[in-house]
Amino acid sequence: MILEQPNLKYIKQLAGDDKAFEDKFITILKEEFPAEKEEYYMTLKEERLQDTALIVHKLKHKLNILGLEQGYGIAVEYEEELKIGNTHNSASFESILKTIETYLKII
Repeated sequence: MILEQPNLKYIKQLAGDDKAFEDKFITILKEEFPAEKEEYYMTLKEERLQDTALIVHKLKHKLNILGLEQGYGIAVEYEEELKIGNTHNSASFESILKTIETYLKII
């Protein structure tokens, strides 16, 4: 599997020439992502898989915004698995979360 790299293409396309909008969008991502990631790990550890599925649902949209098409597909599958009590794709999803975390620190 080729590991995708996050990018800002979608955000830049959305913002056009509005640098303030682009910066605000990135700030929101940087603020929301760590809390959602923490909530993901907490609900997973507590085996509250329905709640975990809801968080994966929220996070998958951030994957899409950051241009992670393959990651988005994994998140969609993982969300459905969680709903039936399966955590098979957790390692793949968590790898994506680490990639995003690293990326958000450098942008």
